[in-house]
Amino acid sequence: MTRTILRGRVLSFEREPLSIDDAGSYRYFSDGGITIENGVIVAVGDFVAEAGAEVVDHRPHLILPGFIDMHLHYVQSQIVGSYAGSLLEWLNTYTFVEEQKFRQQGHAEAMATAFFDELLRNGTTTAVAYCSSHPRSVDAFFGEAEKRNMLMVGGKVMMDRNAPEALCDTAQSGYDDSKMLIERWHGRGRGLYAISPRFAITSTPEQLEASRALVREFPDCYVQTHLSENDAEISFSMELYPDSPDYTGIYEDYGLLGSRTLLGHCIHLNHRETGVLAETGAVAVFCPTSNLFLGSGLFDRERLAKAGVRMGLATDIGGGTSFGMMATMGEAYKVLQLRGQRLNPLASFYMATLGNARSLSLEGTIGAIAPGHAADLVVLDAGATPAMRLRQGNIGTLADELFLLQTMGDDRSVVEAYVAGARAKSTLGGLAAPRA
Repeated sequence: MTRTILRGRVLSFEREPLSIDDAGSYRYFSDGGITIENGVIVAVGDFVAEAGAEVVDHRPHLILPGFIDMHLHYVQSQIVGSYAGSLLEWLNTYTFVEEQKFRQQGHAEAMATAFFDELLRNGTTTAVAYCSSHPRSVDAFFGEAEKRNMLMVGGKVMMDRNAPEALCDTAQSGYDDSKMLIERWHGRGRGLYAISPRFAITSTPEQLEASRALVREFPDCYVQTHLSENDAEISFSMELYPDSPDYTGIYEDYGLLGSRTLLGHCIHLNHRETGVLAETGAVAVFCPTSNLFLGSGLFDRERLAKAGVRMGLATDIGGGTSFGMMATMGEAYKVLQLRGQRLNPLASFYMATLGNARSLSLEGTIGAIAPGHAADLVVLDAGATPAMRLRQGNIGTLADELFLLQTMGDDRSVVEAYVAGARAKSTLGGLAAPRA
């Protein structure tokens, strides 16, 4: 097969940046070349022409690994920006109503198509998603990912109480459906499954026990759920599980915490809970736009980092207000400013690429531009809008450019996304865009 070389300014992280001046944390080529064959990166470095190779010239734009989104709900794509005062009001007023639509023939397929289009428009090539409680929503999600050859993680929501009857499964049916879907989709193509009890409020002890059984049977699957997003949620959870020491202790009691456990939010954790997350290797996922929109609280990144807790970054569509990881980085900066914790742009882009890959234990596959990795890439233009071009006149460093992108960038800044070496954004809707 003919090799392809992407030419442009190439940036890829090798470890977490220690400061804004930590040039040793990344590799940067001002005129770089990424050689791709059969969807895999075979070489990266300074650009060198190669006989017989097709060259796609993206200069002067910046090429990075494709963005990775650690937590979102594809079934909530149509309720982004819904007016509500708090998490539980938002769930009952909008979310549970919306998710019931996934019983309808064809709805899941239509939403999956639109959802994946939005991811690629924003340069996201991998995401970890909650589906609805309907198995057909999972089939639509993984089926669409398979068509596009995208590495995606997802799973059927398990919920057997405190939700409309039309959305509830049972402990047994939730187990049976999840097992069937794991056997159908986990490891098929680039698909990976996440066992997904929604959160303690919507799962009985019997369902959490069934989730534990799935984890034991399928230890290479992920587990995803929500933790300590909202004060009222925490209080209700403890009423339902009074014998557990705290909210984290509920999941701990049912054997759901481990290195493949992804816990959305993790805002209001006590010291014991923080220690448990560090000890088990579970991942606390920071969802800044959602936390601000629903007034849930401010994530304490510095405290968790000092405790040794692994972390991820996510949009949390549809409580979150943007499909874009750049907007998410920008809001993360603001949240941490309010915490008195300055987040530098190198750290932001690390989190959205290699950092999230490491949190998924997929750093040997995605998240970096390196030989042997999938050619999942994003091409960014820091001058995509008139306001950005105006600001560019005062940009002097790579870090400045990254900060401009996360502060003012959106889907217009994404020139192209590549999935396993194939152009993905410019072909949306079947219309091929000219090369940059």
